[in-house]
Amino acid sequence: MSLLVLESAALGYGQKRLFADVDLRIADGDRIGLVGPNGSGKTSLMRVLAGQQALDDGAVRPKRALRVGYLPQDIVLDGGKSVLEFVIASVPGRETVDAEIEAAQAELEAVQARAEAGDADANEPLLELAQRVADLHERAAHFDTHYSEHQAARILAGLGFDANEFGRDLDELSGGWKMRALLAALLFQSPDVLLLDEPTNHLDMPSVAWLGNFLQRYSGAFVLICHDREFLNEQISRVVSFESEGVRQYAGDYEHYRRQRSEEEIVLENEAKNMAREREKAEQFITRFRAQANKAKAVQSRVKALDRMAEVKTFQRRNVMRFAFPPCARAGEYVLKIEGLGKRYGDHGVFSGVDLTVRRGEKIGIIGVNGAGKTTLLRIIAGELAASSGEVSFGTKVDPGYYAQHHTDSLSPDNTIFDEVAQRDPEAGQTRVRSLLGAFLFSGDDVDKKVSVLSGGERSRVALARLLVRPGNMLLMDEPTNHLDLESSESLAESLRSYDGTLIFVSHNRSFVRHLATRIWNVADGTVDTYPGTLDEYLERSRRARDGDPPEAPKTRKRPAAAPSAAPPQTARAKSAPATATVKPISRQDAKARKRDEAKRRAEYNRIVGPAAKKVEAIEAEVTALEAKQKTISAQLTDPACYEDEAKRRELLDAFSHGAASLDELSDRWEIAQAELEDAQARFGGD
Repeated sequence: MSLLVLESAALGYGQKRLFADVDLRIADGDRIGLVGPNGSGKTSLMRVLAGQQALDDGAVRPKRALRVGYLPQDIVLDGGKSVLEFVIASVPGRETVDAEIEAAQAELEAVQARAEAGDADANEPLLELAQRVADLHERAAHFDTHYSEHQAARILAGLGFDANEFGRDLDELSGGWKMRALLAALLFQSPDVLLLDEPTNHLDMPSVAWLGNFLQRYSGAFVLICHDREFLNEQISRVVSFESEGVRQYAGDYEHYRRQRSEEEIVLENEAKNMAREREKAEQFITRFRAQANKAKAVQSRVKALDRMAEVKTFQRRNVMRFAFPPCARAGEYVLKIEGLGKRYGDHGVFSGVDLTVRRGEKIGIIGVNGAGKTTLLRIIAGELAASSGEVSFGTKVDPGYYAQHHTDSLSPDNTIFDEVAQRDPEAGQTRVRSLLGAFLFSGDDVDKKVSVLSGGERSRVALARLLVRPGNMLLMDEPTNHLDLESSESLAESLRSYDGTLIFVSHNRSFVRHLATRIWNVADGTVDTYPGTLDEYLERSRRARDGDPPEAPKTRKRPAAAPSAAPPQTARAKSAPATATVKPISRQDAKARKRDEAKRRAEYNRIVGPAAKKVEAIEAEVTALEAKQKTISAQLTDPACYEDEAKRRELLDAFSHGAASLDELSDRWEIAQAELEDAQARFGGD
């Protein structure tokens, strides 16, 4: 059964048409994902479905008494209520019933007082009021049964609220936590249609996982905008996409949609080629026989057929921000060292005694629940916030750049896009700034727009361009994918993979962390747990620890294959002759001459090939020794007793991480040395 229907919907702002002729039916249980670039109209369509935006043309037809819940990206919540009270009172009609009960109870008490005073006329209204109060309490009981305080508390806990925070006033919450409170209220209401615009933007990974499980069990319909590919794929069964040729619909998840778009591209290209061939044949026939009277009828037939040929729409790829990092200045081996770091806000301790080291080229993903201190740690490293104790020191030639989570705070609303980026690096020059802005989809007159008129996604792109006009050799990034569309998020991840500097970033986007992180920092319980591996390896280790399984030894890099033997080449005398050959006697003079030639050849071999062979053998010896050391550390890490001594465990993990990095470096050196050996052997003759 259809819950909400759009018929020939059209909407635009000024000269810009967002969408037109959109037909969309949302049925009970539908799970729809809206995809498209920032500014294409996804949020506007959400607002239309929520009844907050009027159409220019077409109609919206909701089912009678349809209940719709809408989570926008930008929210404003008034205070005066606790978090738990806000969630419970959000159910439509609940506050009205409570107010009616209070009014009816007061009226009943007044009439009772009159009756007790001997007013006979009060008896009849007394019975009516008593029945009305009873009916209202029955309605209130219905709310208590279907919308219990226990259910509200369970949803709040799933979204990261501690029980002692349920009583906090909404005014005391940050913007991100207000968004969680509103999301909790919407989930608690259980509307017929749930509209979620980037619900994971301010959630940590555990809360994202909880929300995913909740939506999997949700019986109503929902429409979802999300830049996290994994979350989107897990939730949706239909895609409504904003394409260059209009709004299109596809069955299946996001991956299936991408496959269908690829197939469409092939089909449309083939149709265009076939139509072009038909046109060319018709035009050649017309040109060849136009002047021949006996072919006039056939020529006219071809002319009419040519006029009837439809124009085939070619596949239109939409623009996605694309950029590449230039090579950055090389820093020292250790780019960052943190010793005894602590941070307190009054009596509240965020973390203490944190010791961390970062090597050149590492890509470190910081994870943890909201409020654990991820952003605080990054801000201290960036110099935006003072530590309460400890020290943060950068290595030699380190030039850090910082992307804040709330990037709008660092942008000047009165600046144009061009000026905002150009001010970051006055030496960049107009051509370079415009080229960079073009890569971030700001071209032509767009660069003269004021920052104040930009959408959230556009401001994110400006902040990224502002950072990357002079990126330095260490990037500190706090939730860089927030407010970016899905394709832009993935493009950013691809660009950062090619970045040859050091990257430390906070993100709740699992796809983004999986794509980039080579080491994980988990901020939890006042400390930072480090793991030299990917997100999946860290999560598996955490699962094994939680389930009581023995820890798995960290993986070591495979040792490079042994180098070819460096022994001198065989001489003609060392080669075996065929069994049937007749051996001719060699004179003493010839034998001496041959020995002199062999000695000369061996000396030449040792001079040309020997040093390269010794270099390969020396590196292989280093690899063997280091692998043995890594094996010993791995054995210690698999011992459960190791995890009882936190300091020892960290020391072992750091040693193992440094060993793995050294193995990588040795492997690179071995490949270079091996290539030099092969070149030397080739110069000597290939033996």
